[in-house]
Amino acid sequence: MRRDDRDDPFDDLFREIERVMNEMMGGEFDMEVERGGQTGFGTETHVDVHEDDEHVRVIADLPGVEKDDIDLKCDGEILTISAASDHREYDERVRLPTQVDENSATATYNNGILEVTFERGDDSADIDVQ
Repeated sequence: MRRDDRDDPFDDLFREIERVMNEMMGGEFDMEVERGGQTGFGTETHVDVHEDDEHVRVIADLPGVEKDDIDLKCDGEILTISAASDHREYDERVRLPTQVDENSATATYNNGILEVTFERGDDSADIDVQ
């Protein structure tokens, strides 16, 4: 199945659940409050980290986010992904499985899927004894 650029395929379903709950409870039912007010990573987004001998790849689902609203930072050990849409905010710190060269990073964003690729860094520096 091919993903598309719609905000979230479940938005209509959640709106209908809220409408039905409001009718049943006779008040204001809010799905975000009922779920503990959590948004972003951990509740609606999936993050995968893959590594091979030369690269580390981080793949994250960011539905409904525009490319210009994504902010990425890396210190060689942790990748910080911050993003926002009209409906959600994402703020995730992803510990990378190995040291990476943060200056080698490349990122693509297509149909709600962010992919960031790093070259593996040297785990340690060689020190010459004199």
